[in-house]
Amino acid sequence: MKSGIREIKMETEIAGIKMKNPVMTASGTFGSGMEYSDFEDLSLLGAVVTKGVASVPWSGNPSPRICETASGLLNAIGLQNPGIDVFLKRDLPFLTGKGTRIIVNVCGHTEEEYLEVVERLKDTSADLLEINISCPNVKEGGIAFGQDPGAIEKITKSVKKHASQPVIMKLSPNVTDIKESARAAEAGGADAISLINTLTGMKIDIHKRAFALANKTGGLSGPAIKPVALRMVYEAAHAVSIPVIGMGGISCADDAIEFLMAGARAVSVGTENFRNPCAASEIAGGIRDFLQENHITDVRDIIDVVK
Repeated sequence: MKSGIREIKMETEIAGIKMKNPVMTASGTFGSGMEYSDFEDLSLLGAVVTKGVASVPWSGNPSPRICETASGLLNAIGLQNPGIDVFLKRDLPFLTGKGTRIIVNVCGHTEEEYLEVVERLKDTSADLLEINISCPNVKEGGIAFGQDPGAIEKITKSVKKHASQPVIMKLSPNVTDIKESARAAEAGGADAISLINTLTGMKIDIHKRAFALANKTGGLSGPAIKPVALRMVYEAAHAVSIPVIGMGGISCADDAIEFLMAGARAVSVGTENFRNPCAASEIAGGIRDFLQENHITDVRDIIDVVK
């Protein structure tokens, strides 16, 4: 250790799973890691969160299904994915041994579809499961589960009965009171929660006199949603005792630090990956620099400091 340079501890822990730093990728913005591996050193990340994995291949929504907005992005991809068979044969083996934690995002239209994927992931190298009950672009399941506290508790209990890994429930921001959703997930036995997923939005092409997305509505992400996400993460973190993973518009280290100070145990970087494929590792480095500059030796010392 060089003179004057303190050893900075960046480790965090989610449901007993230790991570080398609190920065991970947000589901749906990083593929399954393979797609970014030519640009990003995956071993520098606390975790890679995969794109949603379903029991069978999903083709997603018709195009156009993505468009830019002021300080953000609207998407109606519809959780297109090749299904659990391809994931187990191709994607999970690629991620295994890359020096980062593996969090598999699980999606489904019905409770049975979620459980099928959860069962298939038993005895694999997946470290944690993130259960996506919050996608605004899936007409069945998804947001129907995520907007009803009773349904959140029920599906959480069911998943926990079948899962061998710790379970993170990914919450929808499209609710009246995020605290109710967080408490429902905790009551169902969730080991952690993650939030927020995208906010439901719309864009109209005034020249074509048509919706910009074939789905009419889509999920808004990017810097535009950060103040809303930060408020919800703060509320959720102070409503439950389980760890919270914060996300929503994080594009730099300062953004990530705000979420940590609001009570998040870790953060996920999403839309910024499209602009800068090295964003997650750069943000992790920026957090370390902040700690060094402020004479803080452990990242845990800034978590939940704002009351």
